[in-house]
Amino acid sequence: MAKILETEQLSDDVYKFTVEAPLIAEERLAGQFIILQTDLETGERIPLTIADANREKGTITLIFQSVGKTTLDLAQFKVGGSIPVLTGPLGSPTHIENFGNAVCVCGGIGAAPMYPIAQALKKAGNNVTVILGARRRDLIIMEKELKSVADELVICTDDGSYGRKCLVTEPLKEICEGKKADYAIAIGPPIMMKFCAETTRPYGVKTYASLNSIMVDGTGMCGCCRVTVGKEVKFVCVDGPEFDAHQIDWESMMKRMGTYKQREALAKEGALAKLNGKTCGCENK
Repeated sequence: MAKILETEQLSDDVYKFTVEAPLIAEERLAGQFIILQTDLETGERIPLTIADANREKGTITLIFQSVGKTTLDLAQFKVGGSIPVLTGPLGSPTHIENFGNAVCVCGGIGAAPMYPIAQALKKAGNNVTVILGARRRDLIIMEKELKSVADELVICTDDGSYGRKCLVTEPLKEICEGKKADYAIAIGPPIMMKFCAETTRPYGVKTYASLNSIMVDGTGMCGCCRVTVGKEVKFVCVDGPEFDAHQIDWESMMKRMGTYKQREALAKEGALAKLNGKTCGCENK
């Protein structure tokens, strides 16, 4: 069990938890994640990237958006409570070296897993530009943290309520055209990462994407997280979560992400009904 030491609500449905996990804090590297369950008997296993860690205090930081049953349940946990199952660190760490000019593109909740990567890239001597995007101003998270490690921070909102009114691909293209990109990494919704890859492709900029696919065991045994990269089958939990964004079969990946869409909607409906003290009957559907 992992004790919850601090909680903070960052926006309407985004939460930040500081959790006691000394062994994970000691071993984790940028890009790695954990898998947790909110209920030992019936809870599903979901992956969350480690947004930060403090080795001295033995804590890790988890940031998540309450969009499904498990994250809705997790959002109800309080300080002093414990997460029944928390396993990690899992996945292959981000490959870090001094590339030169590194561009980190994050959309929405993708800002959380990007923070330790931007930290590591800066520590390795890179000139780091962070492009941070969201639909509107109140959905921007981790601005202060990312600004502290970036040489330049560009903020984009779809509605123009903060920063530039544009998609993240617009400043990314400008940087590529100015020959100021030697490496790029994108984290966010799959469609955003796909178009980041297409933006950098004509300029030959090495580009990676961090995938957050459906997972169960996190050790490559179940095969739920398989993705096609360069016509080869890879497993996000052990081979990733980061892959060459120019080689990912994005259409196949997004189709797989929607496999359980109907069941996920029913589970969320049940979780919301439970929170509101109602019975939805969705367990019989």
